[in-house]
Formats: sequence, structure tokens, C-alpha cells
Amino acid sequence: MPSLAQTLWDFLSFQTFVSPYALIGFYYLGALVMPLATWGLMIWARRRIHLLGDTYELARGLALDRLSSRQRVLVMALVLGTFLFMELLWRMLFEFLIGYLQMRDALLQLSRVPVAP
Repeated sequence: MPSLAQTLWDFLSFQTFVSPYALIGFYYLGALVMPLATWGLMIWARRRIHLLGDTYELARGLALDRLSSRQRVLVMALVLGTFLFMELLWRMLFEFLIGYLQMRDALLQLSRVPVAP
């Protein structure tokens, strides 16, 4: 079992990565917090910046007047599908990064195994 000094040295010399643990936290921040924060920021900006609020109301009114019910459902389905696709890509990106770091750790362990004569 490595000593505290050795563990600290490995951390400071980048022999031990904190990325696998940090990546999990950043994944959940991006997958859960970012969409909610974006939605909240949109609502805040609409209320605070009147030009954005007016533009939103105009676009909403035009969409409700010009689009049939079927077209509105199609647009909402496309928006939902796009959101789910982005969430899937976000997940795949983080799986790739975590897999890369796990491969790195496994290769480091293999490089430390003594070769039999």
C-alpha cells in the first residue's frame, strides 16, 4: 500500500489522474444542470431584456397562427429528438474519455509488471 507521501507525489507529478472522478461530475453537470440552467437563463433574459421578450412573443404568435396542430407536434417532436440526441452524444463523449483513461491506467500497470526470463 503506497504511503501518503507517495500518493501525494503521484498526484502532483501527474502519475495519478483525477480525471475519471472529475469526468463523472462534469458529465452530470452537463447532462442535468446545463439544460436546466439554459432554460432558466432563457426565461430570465426574456423578462429582463425586453427586446428578447418581444421577439419571443412575436415568433410564438406567428408560429401559433401559421402552423397547424400537426406541424406544431412535428416541431416539438424534432426539438425533443434533437435534445435526446445531444444527450446521447454527451454520454458517448464521456464514455470515450473515461474508457481512454482506464486504458491508460491498465497500460501503466502492464508496463510495471516484471518480465520473466
